[in-house]
Amino acid sequence: MKPDSLPIFTAAQPAPAALQGLPLLRLGFRPFYIGGALLAAVSVPLWVAMFLGALSWTPPLPALLWHAHEMLFGFAVAIIVGFLMTAGKAWTGLPTPRGASLAALVLLWLAARVAAVVGPYPLYAALDLALLPLVAAILTRLLLRSRNHRNLPLALLLLLLAGANLLFHLALLQVLQLAALTPLRAALALIVMIECVMAGRVIPAFTMAVTPGLRIAATPGLDRFALAATALGLALWVLEAPGVPAFVLLALASALQFKRWLGWQPKVSRKRPILWILHAAYAWIALALALLALSQLGLLGASAGVHALAVGATGGLIIGMITRTARGHTGRLLQVSRPELLAYLLVLAAAVLRVLLPLLAPSLLAPSLIAAAAAWSSAFLIYLWIYTPWLLRTRLDGKDG
Repeated sequence: MKPDSLPIFTAAQPAPAALQGLPLLRLGFRPFYIGGALLAAVSVPLWVAMFLGALSWTPPLPALLWHAHEMLFGFAVAIIVGFLMTAGKAWTGLPTPRGASLAALVLLWLAARVAAVVGPYPLYAALDLALLPLVAAILTRLLLRSRNHRNLPLALLLLLLAGANLLFHLALLQVLQLAALTPLRAALALIVMIECVMAGRVIPAFTMAVTPGLRIAATPGLDRFALAATALGLALWVLEAPGVPAFVLLALASALQFKRWLGWQPKVSRKRPILWILHAAYAWIALALALLALSQLGLLGASAGVHALAVGATGGLIIGMITRTARGHTGRLLQVSRPELLAYLLVLAAAVLRVLLPLLAPSLLAPSLIAAAAAWSSAFLIYLWIYTPWLLRTRLDGKDG
């Protein structure tokens, strides 16, 4: 019998109250990581098939908008919510939703994903708009009760994401005269800002923790400057401001993010895949900002920068964090296997195929999309294959969580 299949409690030793109920519903990362990974694996190949005309089915909203929205508010938001509903407990020492209350949040997320496919659209919009304000309220309450004011900006970013989602649906319902892509750009920008804030906390700490003697000096001035330039540059991009100011700010943000990344000593992570995937993914932010800067001068289309942020940075950081946090919170070693390493490489390959290959060889757009979708989907299927059994079971050490 494998070690992780041994019973933690015998019949004569009933489980403590904290361990009663489904393991799947004991912490937010468990169901939301499974749901987010499954959506990532399925939706991207569907979109590519629709885009290339191999699939005639169309969702209740325009296919391009469905793809962009579901990758942001379906996939990325699921992972963010799962992470925050797990980290919030560690940050505050207070319980986060579990059991029936966690199931309600997950079912709300799932109902919106189903409604996005079968409609009707007003029902989809109503379901889709409900989750983020609820999560923001839960997180805010926890942080205020524990006086953890440092993390309150994350709750604000959730509310801003909810606002972007509201603008998107109001635009599609023709309540607002607004291009629906604008709030989607805003959502991507907000997700990138969440990544920049969180990565600045965890990547240097993780790097020092596994490298004896390494000290990474705090650079609060550089951090604030990089975050401000990134936020302003992305804001100008979202608002489609005149090209030259946006180019200057985005180029400056790219340089500052690159300098910030170098300061985290990425070279020392090369023998630890669970660490270097985070460094590699963060490097895509600097590259993406540079690509967006060039697009402001008309030197290339915005798609390259958008997908560098969405696939390279967001996809890479997500696959790195959902492996690391799931291993830690299920009582396993922070050391990945070869299939997990393959999943990392596949996500990075998907970014190269989606972003760089079309720039170098525009005539290969169709095969590059197919290859990128296959690599992306395979990475998250590997994750589901390995991690779903773990996420459905009690921790190896028998602890709650």
